[in-house]
Amino acid sequence: MGAALAAAIAAASPDAGSAWAQGFTPEQRQEIIGILREALKTDPSILREALETLRDSQTRDRQEAQRNAIAAHAEALFRDPADPVRGNPEGRITLVEFFDARCGYCKQLHPTLTELMRWAPDLRVVLKDLPILGPNSVLASRALLAAQRQGKYAPLHDALLRLREEPTEPVLKREAERLGLDWARLRRDMDDPAIARRLEANIRLAQALSIEGTPALVIGDSLVPGAVDLATLERLVAEQRER
Repeated sequence: MGAALAAAIAAASPDAGSAWAQGFTPEQRQEIIGILREALKTDPSILREALETLRDSQTRDRQEAQRNAIAAHAEALFRDPADPVRGNPEGRITLVEFFDARCGYCKQLHPTLTELMRWAPDLRVVLKDLPILGPNSVLASRALLAAQRQGKYAPLHDALLRLREEPTEPVLKREAERLGLDWARLRRDMDDPAIARRLEANIRLAQALSIEGTPALVIGDSLVPGAVDLATLERLVAEQRER
């Protein structure tokens, strides 16, 4: 009954844009509305069932669209040789993280991912800088990609994800020098247009995948938003092993 009512609601909706809904005559639409009214008087709970059916259908459609987008952009997503990689570079399971170094949820997820890499020695973690939280986010992402040129992406990544203050330029200088980076070279590289292009490419890729915030994880053909717990990540990795 819920599925039938969901279809009826879709057909009766003034915003229904599908060819199926538009195929009804005005008389048929009026009859459907009458059926809806009588059904809801008899058993109001079927409205909840109908809405749940619609929500489930929308979720399935969104997941299918995400799977298609992941498949269409697999090369840029999983196999871009320019991307920084943590964990096992030769690992047979790849997890991609879109993150912003200023994002509180990314900071919350960071120790969980670190623990996951210890638990899963066959895991390759690809990092996609996605600076969406303002100018200091952009500054931090540029510093990270510049540090990659000195072989220091991972330690600076750890430092910035543990940081509890704004990654302003003086803070970045302090952290970089503490880690043994050549600050003068790092600062020059931060302004390299090639780094800006890499960040723009990450933003376009995130848009293509309909990523709406950070952190966002991609593993296999699944997009996982938010700071999920270790048990969830272990399950996702185990599922990929089985495949």
